[in-house]
Amino acid sequence: MVVPPWLPVPPPGYGGLEHVVAGLVDALVERGHAVTLFGAGPRHGTRARFVPTCPDIQYPRLGESLPELAHLAQVRHLVDPAEFDLVHDHTTIGPLVAGRRAVPTVATVHGNPVGEYGVVLGDADRGVGLVAISHTQRRLNPTLPWLGTVHNALDIADVPHKTEPGRGPVLWLARFSPDKGPDLAIRACRAAGLPLILAGKCNEPAERRYYEQVIAPMVGDDVTVVFDADREAALRMLVDARCLIMPIQWDEPFGMVILEAMATGTPVVALDRGAVRELVRPGVTGLVCDGPDDLPGALRRVAELEPGECVAHVARNFSTATMARGYEGVYRGFLGGPEHVATGRPVPVAAR
Repeated sequence: MVVPPWLPVPPPGYGGLEHVVAGLVDALVERGHAVTLFGAGPRHGTRARFVPTCPDIQYPRLGESLPELAHLAQVRHLVDPAEFDLVHDHTTIGPLVAGRRAVPTVATVHGNPVGEYGVVLGDADRGVGLVAISHTQRRLNPTLPWLGTVHNALDIADVPHKTEPGRGPVLWLARFSPDKGPDLAIRACRAAGLPLILAGKCNEPAERRYYEQVIAPMVGDDVTVVFDADREAALRMLVDARCLIMPIQWDEPFGMVILEAMATGTPVVALDRGAVRELVRPGVTGLVCDGPDDLPGALRRVAELEPGECVAHVARNFSTATMARGYEGVYRGFLGGPEHVATGRPVPVAAR
């Protein structure tokens, strides 16, 4: 299992990809597979054997290409075909360089497979199998060599949840970007007469510029701003919230925060973009709106939804065990049969 070198697995705060991989790794180990996790930094928190390709997390260099390329070059030298059946790659550049590995590679596409990213994926070695995280994502570029679709998942065992509707403010939880619609969240909550918490990732230059130039002038007494909340704080805010608002302005391929909200018993009010309808049961676990003008009314009505339905929906459809079974099917289909997978052989590399 190969993750980018930017964050630990699982991360202490922001990092949807890393949370998904942590859940997948532990579920695969639980099902009897021998998993080695290749990442960066001194620590990890999964049940996998951990092999760091460099001693430090590379988050300060996020946005540069060389850290990920060097990480993948190290992985290529460490992956011995005598010891591994399969590489599951979660990096951006991985599909482009995977053809040089001596071990077959399956790659999960975590972003939108269009534009420059689509060019990279379209030029990947034909022996690399791609996995979509939603049917919506897959439809955006149907010509890619997709093996299948496996939804992301969440381990809800340690997620606190409520049994009564939340009485706190509406919560927006994302990174500060126009794609995430924090300006629309402010306008919708003001129109509905409801307080709002903007809890946003704001530690990259583009995020800080957007907040300072666009969002800060809109903030008033009815809006509370929380920067860079860790996971524990984010879960507390979700439990207390009336609902999560998702006024997204792009075709988001998944949306882990939607699962996290529903797992705490908090319904979702979202615009109908991306994979929202694959995740939310309209009228049961949230309300899906056609446009921004529909958001205020939905924010008023959403308190009628039952928290227990939200939690049960995640448990039934987005468990880590379900995700692991989905990937097992992908692995076996890609390699040609179950006899090629889960040999349980030890991996003779330096591990922590």
